[in-house]
Amino acid sequence: MYKNIIRPILFQFDPEAVHHFIFGLLKWIHKIPGVGNLIRSFYQIKDDTLEREVFGLKFKNPVGLAAGFDKNAVLYNELANFGFGFIEIGTVTPKAQQGNPKKRLFRLVDDKGIINRMGFNNEGVKQAVEQLKKNKHRLIIGGNIGKNTNSKPEEYTKDYLECFNELHPYVDYFVLNVSCPNVSSHAKLNDKEYLEELIGAVQKANKTFETQKPIVLKIAPDLNDVQLDEIIDLVATTNLDGVIASNTSTSREGLKTTNDILSYIGNGGLSGKPLSQKSTRVISYLHSKSNGSFPIIGVGGIHSENDALEKIKAGATLVQIYTGFIYSGPSLIKKINQEILKVN
Repeated sequence: MYKNIIRPILFQFDPEAVHHFIFGLLKWIHKIPGVGNLIRSFYQIKDDTLEREVFGLKFKNPVGLAAGFDKNAVLYNELANFGFGFIEIGTVTPKAQQGNPKKRLFRLVDDKGIINRMGFNNEGVKQAVEQLKKNKHRLIIGGNIGKNTNSKPEEYTKDYLECFNELHPYVDYFVLNVSCPNVSSHAKLNDKEYLEELIGAVQKANKTFETQKPIVLKIAPDLNDVQLDEIIDLVATTNLDGVIASNTSTSREGLKTTNDILSYIGNGGLSGKPLSQKSTRVISYLHSKSNGSFPIIGVGGIHSENDALEKIKAGATLVQIYTGFIYSGPSLIKKINQEILKVN
């Protein structure tokens, strides 16, 4: 029904406008008594063999929603009803910011992909905290944090620390987003020496809390083997809890979408099916070269249950969806979990 009826209608309209419409619609229908229970009965699978213990946290299943969908933590309670094992909110920055000028979100229907240059648009960390105070504790919540666009290089670490300290009581794990191609000073955020400084500062802040939270790094899919070796070394030397592989890509290689359309769209991060093999390669390389020494959350191009299993076979402990959720619909979560049960 979703692919044949609902998606064709939604895809007639601007992607960002549809996103806000869906948010409003889901909020509204969940106010109807019994709707939450009905959705849970249709989409959720409860089975102990789906549980995964990662970073010292117990996930009720390994399928999560990637950051970027619920940036401001306004819909995670409702989205939990669709069977996710965890949801990552953000990317959150210290101050609210509008992000890049519109139009900034584009569908590549022929490629089952999306290009975005949102630019960390969000309502700021304090507003996210207010929303997270409403948590009904139905699943694990991750906090994806970043810097404000206008922050000076010497302020980057301060930005991450502000978000970390504010969110710490309200999320279960943290993601340092240093690999989004839609923010300024992208190069510095990927410099190994700076990453060591940033991770060290966040870990120091973590120790000031009674309960320490896991910290993972989100990396780009476009890294070469030398850069991936540096990531493996970085995880080892800083005792990071894990890696998310991967973020969106700046590459346009192998797309069916015409060059004219791509030129019209311009810059931005590519997500969806075109990233499937690329992100799986990164997962496989990290897992193999590190001898499986740290958990990997696999994301990128998961549009089917087989796509998810490929990530898991490559070495991912958990998986996340985003673009696949848009193209394949909410039944994708249930299908992935059903397939995992078959091979368990």
